[in-house]
Amino acid sequence: MRNLAVKLPEDDGWPEFKVRAQAAYQAPSRAIARELAAGVVADYGKEHERAVACFMDDFEACIAQLRFPVTHRRAIRTTNLLKRLFVEGRRRLKIIPNAFGEKAVLRLMFGALTRAAERWRSVKVTEFERRQLTAIRKSSIRNMRPRSASK
Repeated sequence: MRNLAVKLPEDDGWPEFKVRAQAAYQAPSRAIARELAAGVVADYGKEHERAVACFMDDFEACIAQLRFPVTHRRAIRTTNLLKRLFVEGRRRLKIIPNAFGEKAVLRLMFGALTRAAERWRSVKVTEFERRQLTAIRKSSIRNMRPRSASK
């Protein structure tokens, strides 16, 4: 939000822009988030091009937590959990730096996310949510492009 605040002056509609941007980031689903973002682009696109470009630049990354079960979103959205997961990934990759491919690293990160989710005090992982996480993992692996063998 600080990046957006710099690109849109306080007296030039910042409070309303901020409320609408936060509503898009915290929408109940990705489809609703995209609709709200389209409304922001339509209303502010011509007057505040820099702010809208900044808003849309990482929008998909900002709503990535909406793919996960509702009870997990708040914990996923905070950076502490993500930092711990990335530290764990780096620690494991130091042991065998060149042995992992893209799929193996993705599996490692989903495994670390699942283990972390089991230890969250306030978030219970139900069997349904575990199946949702498995489906997300499988779709992410399936959507990856294969690397070319001629390097």
